[in-house]
Amino acid sequence: MAAARSSQGTTGVGGVGGRSRGGGSGRFGGPVRAVGRAVRRPLTGVARGIRKATHAHGAGESGLGKLIELHAVNGAGDVMITVALASTVFFSVPTDEARGRVALYLAITMAPFTVLAPVIGPLLDRLPHGRRAAMAGAMLARALLALIISGAVASGSLELYPAALGVLVASKAYGVVRSAVVPRLLPPHFSLVKANSRVTLGGLLATGLAAPVGAALHAVGPSWPLYGAFVLFVAGTFLSFSLPPKVDSAKGEDRALLASDEEHLHGPERKAASRRPGLRTVGPAVIHALVANAALRSLSGFLIFFLAFLLREHPLTGESAAVSLGIVGVAAGTGNALGTAVGAWLRSRAPEVIIVTVVAIVLGAAITAAVFFGAFLVACLAAVAGFAQALAKLALDALIQRDVPELVRTSAFARSETLLQMAWVLGGAIGIVLPLNGVLGLSVGAAIVATGWLPTVRALLTSARREGTAPARVPGA
Repeated sequence: MAAARSSQGTTGVGGVGGRSRGGGSGRFGGPVRAVGRAVRRPLTGVARGIRKATHAHGAGESGLGKLIELHAVNGAGDVMITVALASTVFFSVPTDEARGRVALYLAITMAPFTVLAPVIGPLLDRLPHGRRAAMAGAMLARALLALIISGAVASGSLELYPAALGVLVASKAYGVVRSAVVPRLLPPHFSLVKANSRVTLGGLLATGLAAPVGAALHAVGPSWPLYGAFVLFVAGTFLSFSLPPKVDSAKGEDRALLASDEEHLHGPERKAASRRPGLRTVGPAVIHALVANAALRSLSGFLIFFLAFLLREHPLTGESAAVSLGIVGVAAGTGNALGTAVGAWLRSRAPEVIIVTVVAIVLGAAITAAVFFGAFLVACLAAVAGFAQALAKLALDALIQRDVPELVRTSAFARSETLLQMAWVLGGAIGIVLPLNGVLGLSVGAAIVATGWLPTVRALLTSARREGTAPARVPGA
């Protein structure tokens, strides 16, 4: 009986305890799980939507989707650092002192970069089997440099400038490797210009989303955007190794030459050139398109620096300096995104005609803005320049795909991107030294565009007519 009572008691206690726990689970667990699902559903829904968009049309199977996501992380991290540096170097001091700080920034970061930039492409040519590691290294380097810059921002030390140079070099190294990786990840029936437009658009969207987040973090403290950049670049380091192993394959590749013809080479190099095609040995269209793109990239660098100081001193009518810069920045970003989207639609059109047309439009917009200088025309010029830069770059990509043999195509992308970055630096340097006169500045901007357009328009149109009458070719054949 005692045993029975004990058993019953134990059962009773256990049963009560079990019912109590079960009742508690039923009473509280259900609502908690419901709240968890409600919080998690938007995040997972967004993640699934992003993954569906980036992996569409075979991009997931080829690995291009992962590159799009990696480039989005890269763009978000870069804009976080840009927000931190702009607030430190530009917005925190009076205009005259800001010009001196930015000039110092250019001297310490951009000037050495013009020396290092020509080396980046050839150096990365020697690492064809380590592209994922190179991209991860560029990400990790920027993560560590972001922490160094965060300390320099807090203390005001000169470590800011060499660390910023390191960020710039690492960012451009990533860009060069990314350009070389894209041809290895093309899905079936995908053109290179369409793939590049997707990658670029992913970076632009991430940049647009990260910019207000960076501004909000800066409101918490000047170092917080840099902490955000650190987290993003660490994530990018791991994402780099998630790319397919085939991006490290150098099968069928060789290095592109920038010599105009074999007569400029001597000895073993001349013999090698007879077996290895270079950029200028495949026709003039690529070189002329590169010159026209360099003019647009130089204009971009010029407008960034010149308008930054001009609008700070002379804001748009009825707006503050910060709002004026924001309006112009949004206009340029919108134009860039629109140009990228249109580039995918025009991928089968004659790329030479696209380049000639968009550069002519920019030239007309710059002349109009210089003659009838005003707030609306400045914003329009920024939008048109962003649109043209994106579309012309995609057209250049199409020309490289069409005219440069597959043996040297990835190297051609690396070297062309390096030259375009040097053009951006040159334009920025011109923008920083000019007087803050809107008519004068936009006239100089128009002259920059004309310098790249006038010598190339005839050759590009001739190439387009020749290609239009030639039988269709398979890219890389």
